[in-house]
Amino acid sequence: MPVLNRRALLRRSMALAAAMPLLGGVAPRAFAALPPMQAHEAAPGCWYVQGLSEMGSSANQNFISNAGFIVTSASVVVVDALGSPALAERLLGEIRKVTPKPISHVILTHYHADHIYGLQVFKALGARIIAQQSGREYLYSETARLRLQASRTELAPWIDENTHLVAADQWIDGPTKLTVGDTELQIIPVGPAHTPDDVVVWLPQRKVLYSGDLVFRGRIPYVGDADSGHWILSLDELLKLGAQAVVPGHGAISLDARKDMQFTRDYLAYLRKSMGQAAQDMTPFDEAYQATDWSRYEHMPLFGAANRMNAYNTYLLMEHEAK
Repeated sequence: MPVLNRRALLRRSMALAAAMPLLGGVAPRAFAALPPMQAHEAAPGCWYVQGLSEMGSSANQNFISNAGFIVTSASVVVVDALGSPALAERLLGEIRKVTPKPISHVILTHYHADHIYGLQVFKALGARIIAQQSGREYLYSETARLRLQASRTELAPWIDENTHLVAADQWIDGPTKLTVGDTELQIIPVGPAHTPDDVVVWLPQRKVLYSGDLVFRGRIPYVGDADSGHWILSLDELLKLGAQAVVPGHGAISLDARKDMQFTRDYLAYLRKSMGQAAQDMTPFDEAYQATDWSRYEHMPLFGAANRMNAYNTYLLMEHEAK
């Protein structure tokens, strides 16, 4: 075994051993069955990997979101960097199964932790990182710092003291066309929606849309402090593109864009209608939540983890919009 590989293995073993007290005594064998990662082709040259419909954890390496990569005649463009450096290394391995071409760009759909903690791996390879300029506010915020600090405990050993936040090399403030080799990519800002800095990546020649977290498929969306009203309007605009394949931020690829984008749209609209009426009537949130019919959604993954928080944040948003 080469010296470098032995050293890397030793560092990973030491990190895992050091993390044992933080993980409540989870045995090393718990990490023997890491979630599989396999690249799938959405259209010629357009690939993606699909994360789990779970909350981020040490057991899943924070593999809870999707990422993509586009193989052009000149190089590879990556869309999102996944939720840990270890995952980014695995994504790089999947890319190398497809092509030896260099990775020239990483486009971030937004600066949420499960999409950015792998950035340093691609930055070290010389990739140019592109993101929407509103992401700077989060990147340099106390919220981002504290989130990373907590992740070093909650997601150890995959997030550790060597994991750091990476700024974009190019901050865009409007629609941006990127031509790499024979491939045209359109980077379209759509925030504020899921986040203030959302963008989507559209390949008009191949009719493929990398939607980031504007689209969740097969699970409850994470709404957080989103601008759900503008999110709905953005989805309406994206439906006009005529995408034949949509790679969502979470969940399986969609080959029926209207149906699957409509699901996210309808969920947001239902939150706004139910919580908006409650806020207008000054019904206390707990009472309003209990009285709302969630039967269409309660069977879905992460309903228990996300729906109540989504509803509460929407309740506060609707109160604010009513003022």
